Amino acid sequence: MPANKPSSYLRFLNLLDAINRINPGKKLDSTEESLLNKIVLASVAKQSILVGDLISLSDLGSQATLHGRLKNLSAMGYIKMAANEDGRKKQVLPTKIALKRYEEISKCLEKAVKAA
Repeated sequence: MPANKPSSYLRFLNLLDAINRINPGKKLDSTEESLLNKIVLASVAKQSILVGDLISLSDLGSQATLHGRLKNLSAMGYIKMAANEDGRKKQVLPTKIALKRYEEISKCLEKAVKAA
């Protein structure tokens, strides 16, 4: 690879950075990003994911930290919580805003690869 031409991944990171600068109030930290990834992947796989499932992910942080991050994702409009069948547990679902974010990320990835 020539020294003056950045890799596809570096172009991708630059494009993502541009998205974050356009929507500064919607920037996610790494924990929020990981949680949202899990929520969206479960949704795409037609699997139910509950608040309890997410706050038990100890590799991402403490239960209090994860609960706070879920509240942040909800406040930013990326997720919604709905009572499940028995009403005692809350299912976590991505919103249209979250899905649009992943479409934008996909476009960045495609653009970065095409520029190679």
